[in-house]
Amino acid sequence: EADITDFGGLERAAVEVRERLGRPSVVVANAGIAEGGPFAGSAPESWRRVIDVNLVGSALTARAFLDDLLVTSGYFLQVASLAAFGTSPMMSAYCASKAGVESFARSLQAEVAHESVGVGIAYINWTDTDMTRDADHHPVLRELRAHMPAPARKVYPAEVVAERLVRAVERRRTSVYVPAWLRLAQWGRAVLPPVVRHVSSRALPRLQAERTLPPTGLLGAGGVADEERRGGRA
Repeated sequence: EADITDFGGLERAAVEVRERLGRPSVVVANAGIAEGGPFAGSAPESWRRVIDVNLVGSALTARAFLDDLLVTSGYFLQVASLAAFGTSPMMSAYCASKAGVESFARSLQAEVAHESVGVGIAYINWTDTDMTRDADHHPVLRELRAHMPAPARKVYPAEVVAERLVRAVERRRTSVYVPAWLRLAQWGRAVLPPVVRHVSSRALPRLQAERTLPPTGLLGAGGVADEERRGGRA
């Protein structure tokens, strides 16, 4: 167990893994927290924490284990999201972090391919986790999902997503999409921003007239635990 924003802690974890299990041949960067709500009302420290955990933490995880993967000709899977290219309002930190991990992983792919290290990116949609369930308790995020097309707002069981990720690892995929139709969205990513902008320009004024839209704070058990841990450290 380690705080993925603490490189020293990750290095110690890597040493422990090496001593107990041998050099790893597969590393998955899947840590993630989120915050919803208007950017104008967001707390800078929470916004930055999402970036620190999701983006910086993923990069530090890769760095801590990269020497092992170079020795084992291993595979690194970076878990991204539809949010990497299908950005939405009210989720600016999360979308920025997932776009960042996508670019990071693409860069790493090109850097280590000649050394027989595989790098894959997983694009996943709404998954039945505590973070998604917590998001539905907040009107702004519940409405955000409700205004998505039916396939895009469906929540997928964590077991289904995990099964697809395992297959991607076994086959050393450069990309994996869960659900599979996200591949089509990837091909059409250039048209997504104007579509999102059009829908938002109609939906947000109504939502803002009906209720205030406060920031959600960090979502899910992981987000709550992170806030409590940092609060105890202060």
